Amino acid sequence: MLQFIPWLLSFVIPFLVVLSVIVFVHEMGHYLVARWNGIAIHTFSVGFGPELWGRYDRNGTRWRVSAIPLGGYVRFVGDMNAASLPDPAAADAIDPALRPHLFVNKNVWQRISVVIAGPLANVILTFFILYALLLGYGRYTIPPVIGSVVPQSVAEQAGFEAGDRILSVDGYEVRGFEDFQRLVATSPARNVDVVLDRNGRTEELAVVPEAVEVKDRFGNNQRIGRIGVSRDVENTDITLYRPDPVEAFGMTVEEIHFIVNRTAAFLGDFFVGRGDVEQLGGPVKVAKVSGEVASLGIIALINLTALLSLNIGIFNLLPVPMLDGGHLAYYLVEAIRGRPLSQRVQEAGFRIGFALVLALMVFTLFNDTLFAYLRSAT
Repeated sequence: MLQFIPWLLSFVIPFLVVLSVIVFVHEMGHYLVARWNGIAIHTFSVGFGPELWGRYDRNGTRWRVSAIPLGGYVRFVGDMNAASLPDPAAADAIDPALRPHLFVNKNVWQRISVVIAGPLANVILTFFILYALLLGYGRYTIPPVIGSVVPQSVAEQAGFEAGDRILSVDGYEVRGFEDFQRLVATSPARNVDVVLDRNGRTEELAVVPEAVEVKDRFGNNQRIGRIGVSRDVENTDITLYRPDPVEAFGMTVEEIHFIVNRTAAFLGDFFVGRGDVEQLGGPVKVAKVSGEVASLGIIALINLTALLSLNIGIFNLLPVPMLDGGHLAYYLVEAIRGRPLSQRVQEAGFRIGFALVLALMVFTLFNDTLFAYLRSAT
């Protein structure tokens, strides 16, 4: 029993703290926009399943913390379930004075705004975290100049030379050599366009980083891109760069665009057969990563919160019924047709969406435990 306590403190608690913050912000986005649109709200829950704690506010909304801390929901008055599927029978039985405040009776654009608000809240959280960290701590950087090129590497074949100063990669400005490394590392087996300065001349090169397997500091396998360049670093090369508020704003927007772009590329790899299923992570892997990052300090954990918040926002926009993206697809179809889809179609979509999400959760859980077992056995 005593051996369980360090594991709980190291992995479970950081994971629950990070996930609870992200879920609360996501659902608060739905809640606030719903309130602004005059929608009656039945429940605001962090977690699913049996209620552990709850209370009613003056507007009649039940605020609750539930037993299964793997998500959350805002349920509107007149909904059949936590996925905001309307219940016609309940709507007919509700006090006529309350009917204008039902989510289902709001116009399609108001419903769309409520749906988008959750993922948008995740993006805003990510922006404020990254922006605050950049302004408060700045970033350490080294000049983006190539020191050497490995013979017969893909970099040599693409035409890179020692002394080249990297200006941009795939349109992203390179401010330091660490930017160049990260942009290459996140593009395994994908074409990368590099703009560089060579002896005062601007040149453009295209290179496809080789996909290689490496281990991070915690022993986890990572699939990254590598082209075969390096740079020796002296202490005098390292500088602390502190952008002003305006530049930091632009750098944060660029960072969010980069994360979204690379996440989409990562998911796209699975559709063309380049994906590595070991890189997919479910609750177990996220808990493990949270614990590992927490060991690096609170700033690293806050940074992970920003990254996960953005990825959860993106995931929720997938056009899968039950997720925000599925509701958004329904309402966009309604906006085009001029009338909503039938109740039967919506219910069928919900069941399919629930099955897909459940299957994904089971797969990622199996994936996490399988590879954890294989790594421990080797």
